Amino acid sequence: MYQRTYRLEVNNVLSIVYVVGTEVKINLNRCAPSQCKFFSIKCNPTVQFRVEAGASAASVAMATPAGGSFLSPQLLTKNTVVFISMKLASELVNDSKVTWSATHEISLDIDADRDGIVERNNPNKASWKWGPNGHGAILLVNCDCESTFRKELDSEDEEITRVSDLKDMSKMILRTRGPAVLPEGYKLSLHISRSHAESVRGRLHEYLLFKLFQKDYPLVLNKEQLAGEVPYVGGDSQQELFVEGIRFPDKDFDGLITINLSLLEPSGQGFPETPIYTDKVMFRVAPWIMTPNTLKPVEVFVCSTSDNYDFLKAIKSLVQSSGYKLKICHEYMNRGDRWMQDEIEFGYIDSPHQRIPVVLDSPRDRELEDFPYDVLLGPDFGYVTRYPVNERVSSLDSFGNLEVSPPVTVNGKKYPLGRIIIGVAFPTTAHGRNMTKVIQDFLWAQKVQEPIALYSDWLVVGHVDEFMTFVPAPDRKGFRLLLASPDAGYKLFRSLQVKGHGSAKLFQGKEEEISVDELMSNEEFRAENVYVQNCIDWNRDILKKELGLDDEDIIDLPILFKVFSEEDNRAAAYYPDMVNMLVLGKNLGIPKPFGPQVRGTCALEAEMRSLLEPLGLNCTFIDDFASYHKLLGEVHCGSNVRREPFEFRWWNLE
Repeated sequence: MYQRTYRLEVNNVLSIVYVVGTEVKINLNRCAPSQCKFFSIKCNPTVQFRVEAGASAASVAMATPAGGSFLSPQLLTKNTVVFISMKLASELVNDSKVTWSATHEISLDIDADRDGIVERNNPNKASWKWGPNGHGAILLVNCDCESTFRKELDSEDEEITRVSDLKDMSKMILRTRGPAVLPEGYKLSLHISRSHAESVRGRLHEYLLFKLFQKDYPLVLNKEQLAGEVPYVGGDSQQELFVEGIRFPDKDFDGLITINLSLLEPSGQGFPETPIYTDKVMFRVAPWIMTPNTLKPVEVFVCSTSDNYDFLKAIKSLVQSSGYKLKICHEYMNRGDRWMQDEIEFGYIDSPHQRIPVVLDSPRDRELEDFPYDVLLGPDFGYVTRYPVNERVSSLDSFGNLEVSPPVTVNGKKYPLGRIIIGVAFPTTAHGRNMTKVIQDFLWAQKVQEPIALYSDWLVVGHVDEFMTFVPAPDRKGFRLLLASPDAGYKLFRSLQVKGHGSAKLFQGKEEEISVDELMSNEEFRAENVYVQNCIDWNRDILKKELGLDDEDIIDLPILFKVFSEEDNRAAAYYPDMVNMLVLGKNLGIPKPFGPQVRGTCALEAEMRSLLEPLGLNCTFIDDFASYHKLLGEVHCGSNVRREPFEFRWWNLE
């Protein structure tokens, strides 16, 4: 119980404000006359008190009967202390006395039990705990834009222009019960501690606090003002306030925010007020959450360019037949940049009262750079980005190099939201390319999808989606990991030779046309694929360990690679990279591989169907050869999917 110590003086009446739920502590020996040996106490019916005469002495506790209470004379010792309290607030000023004044019940309340309702004085409101039996309120970053023109993130605007903006904020209620007014000089103040402000670089960037007052929303706290007075309303009343998140968790911010409400007492003679009672509440800022291929699609995004008409037509047919929406980014916006996957990553933020999609904008900043802000950002559609200041942006900062697994359990530890997967340089490489630290720090700080780093710098483009993806499955863990496999490719082509199909042509009718026999006789090409297989095997072992997978959870796809840079041995897919696919539920949009034709059927397509159709998946092969493959990308690189959020709520993580 919160205690406040006061000093008494003989022949002087001390009048103070009492807050229900606290105790007033008075050391009687300090205020007693020097010759005093005994003391007694009298109070009226609304007051309770107890007396302690030292740690070793028994306490005298008194319940106050009707008509008042009187403690007969007791021996006064140097350690005699009286503790005074009340169970109910006063109705009038000066109606409760042990040389006492008025009492007030004050409570700052939040949705500490995460049920969407701000309950009164939850005992756990000042702390935060994970898990289904946890507690603590949740705060969203207000990263959408209520306006559809002259766009600006709501978090960057200190004015509320639309009431709808309040849906993105967390409600906080100031409840008071007591006399109509506070005594002269007393006031209520909302504030954040200086130590907390210093923990976030001395600025209050984490939140803005707004008070609801009729149709106006005056700013109470912001980065320039660490404390702000709020009006006291007497009787049994409540005032609504709204807390707005400004910043996502990051390396220098763990996401926890404490807001304090203090009742200040005047000190007189020009001295600052002192707090006689403080109530606290704690919020955690909701993390940005990615969505894996196993979640239901909502909308597919793709670019229209001057040379991808047939590709776009095939994508449109697949999306429409699958029953999903298609959003085409036309050339006036994309300016020839077709790599939709590289520019953005879709995710969402979630709280008990609101959930919105949020796009993470990559720092690659090519011709598509305006698309996420100008087109996607809007009411109930958020935006966030991170850009390095003293780091060089490389291809590994594009978001074909950012994926997330389906939910997994690893050695008994559950990851119900999956795990983020990124690509980096090999640990012993001195001068390799890496995803910039500012992006990695952001991803790690979200906490709920602990990242895994794979080795992807062996690729020319360097993206993890060039050798891996996930597809839904009806058994085992609910998905399969698909991995590109040169070994599987050579096994398939050797089988064709054994069956007398060595003269069958890859890339038939194209300038790259080559027979199976010619391909298999190229020893240098074979050596390159041995190297590539070693790189993929390294990542295979990491994925098995970090995702808790068995070999039966992995399907090897027959894909060969070609080393295009002898200086640094970086490779790319030799024929269209079939693992770089678009996953729309059970329907897969797979790059058409132009493999060897056997009895009028592409051997590579037939192999893919034999591997995936037993899982209930439907394979549609899309020709991206000229418009994507020859530019070192494929179907997945040129598309993006916004998916439904997880049913699992992130705060229930153990």
